Parts: sequence; structure tokens; C-alpha cells
Amino acid sequence: MKNILVTGGAGYIGSHIVEKLVSLKKKIIIVDNLSTGYKKLVNKKTKFYKKNILNIGEVKKIIKKHEIDSIIHLAGSLSINIGERYPKRYYRNNVIGTQHLLKACEQSKIKNFLFSSSAAVYKDGLYKVNESSKLKPKSVYGKTKLKAENLIKKRCKEKKINYGILRYFNVVGASPSGKIGLINKGGHLFKNFSAEILKKKPIFKIFGKNYKTPDKTTIRDYIHVYDLAEVHIKVLREISIKNTSIILNCGYGKGISVLSVLNEFKKQLQKNIKISILKRRKGDMEKIIADNKKLLRFIKWKPKFNKLNILVKSSIQWEKKLSRL
Repeated sequence: MKNILVTGGAGYIGSHIVEKLVSLKKKIIIVDNLSTGYKKLVNKKTKFYKKNILNIGEVKKIIKKHEIDSIIHLAGSLSINIGERYPKRYYRNNVIGTQHLLKACEQSKIKNFLFSSSAAVYKDGLYKVNESSKLKPKSVYGKTKLKAENLIKKRCKEKKINYGILRYFNVVGASPSGKIGLINKGGHLFKNFSAEILKKKPIFKIFGKNYKTPDKTTIRDYIHVYDLAEVHIKVLREISIKNTSIILNCGYGKGISVLSVLNEFKKQLQKNIKISILKRRKGDMEKIIADNKKLLRFIKWKPKFNKLNILVKSSIQWEKKLSRL
């Protein structure tokens, strides 16, 4: 774990992982084509390449030049809603991109490969899922993530590379440093609510209020991006030391409804907010939270930002700062 390549290191989650790795004095190389990442999120203490992981030759040169021993693979398309409209793009970026990156790893010093997967690979309606729960992706995004997982398991086993597949639940918040956070909106609930509060007449949009849940809105397991970044570093260290491979859920293990999130925003803002109920979005799961027992057995990890009021406050503070940049 001396020379680490982070694909998608100029993105939301990638920039937070890089920030923590840099604080640990690791040599970090970033490959990002900036299609959803931002140059301003690139850590100045890293070596940055504006490249596409689809380009096997270019990535292979970078791996060889910097004697990369570990890869954290975050590059890809990530919005469930956009994926429903552009399935071919998502297959190219998430599946073919992963396939090409794995090919670029051949005949190299790569020992560890960490992949950002998603809870979207699970069957809808199971509510609390563990790593052995039924896999039946509802969305195009989820389907491409599962295909990428299978590619990684097969290739890494063949090449004797340790892999860690991390199935993210809903990632929110921003770095305590105040330097980095989420820039693009996409389908991020906390981001969209935070952006609305800066307007004179904020409107909070809820997509569907006819789900089979206690308050009729979807339920998710939200995890703070900095807690997630810490998980990556601890898991990478463990698979390297133990020379093993593993699939892990990354969440707090508690469900929070959209309406509960909305009410916490209202509480912190102390102002009247208009609520707009829209129709369900295609691909959205009804309810899902992580069974994270396997994660907690594998690493010593105690979340620092796992309360709803902290998640909301972190999101609001970043959005206010972003508006001033």
C-alpha cells in the first residue's frame, strides 16, 4: 500500500478518500476524465492524469510508471435516474471501463483492488440486506455494477489480486475540512434539499408518497462520506495484510425515510418550505438498509457522523460554502 491509484479521484467520494490517504502520507495517483469529477476537487499533493479508464494503453503506462500496487476504482456513471435514460452509456462506463482497467492491471505489481459497488445490486423490497441477500438489480445502474463485480471477482482470482467490493448505501455530507464536498446534483436527496434552502422560495421535491412504508416515502441507509472514506482505507489495509478478498455492505444499518430527512432540514432551517409531491422515479427502490455486521467484524470502525442532524448540518454547511466559491 505504498503507491495507490484512485480512478475517479476528482469526484465526490474519491476526493474524500484521497484527502484521508494524503494525510496518511501515501503516494496517490489520480486518473479521472472529469466527466463528473472536478479539477477543483483534485488534491494538490497527488499526481493527476486527465485520462479515461477505457484507454487501456494510457492507464497501463501510468500503472507501470508509478509502480502502482493498489487500485481504488471509483470511476464510472452513478445516477440511477440518468442510467434509465442512457443504458448504453452506463454499460460502457461501468462495465467496459472496469473490464479495461482490469486488463491494464495485467503484468503489473497490483496486489489489491478496491471497487465501489452499490446497494442497487440487491433485490427490491428486502429491506435489511446482508452480503448473501438475493441479487436482482432493478435499475440499469445496479445491473452494470453487478456485472462489474462479477468481472472483478473472476479476473482478480485468476491474477491472484486481493479484491474488496464495497456496496455503498446512500452517501451524504462533506469533509470536516470544509475543502471538498458534493458539487453535482444528480439524484442526491441531501444535495437537492441543501441547494433549495439557498433560494428565496425553497421547494422540497419528494418523488412518490405512495410507497408501502410507515410514512409512504422511500427508506434509505445514509452514510457520511467521511465515514465511508475511512472504511475504504481500513478495508484496503486488511485485504492487503490478510491477503484475502471480500464483499462488504457500507452503511450504518439504520433506515431513514425521505420525510424524516425533510423534517430535519425544516427543523434546522426554521423556515416555511413548500413541499412538492411528484411521481415515482423509475429505478428507485422502495426501502433498503445495510446489515453491516460483516463489515464490523472485518475492520475496527466506529462511525463519527452517523446521526441525522449531523448528516443534514454537514450537507447544509458545504452548500453554503459552495455558493460563495
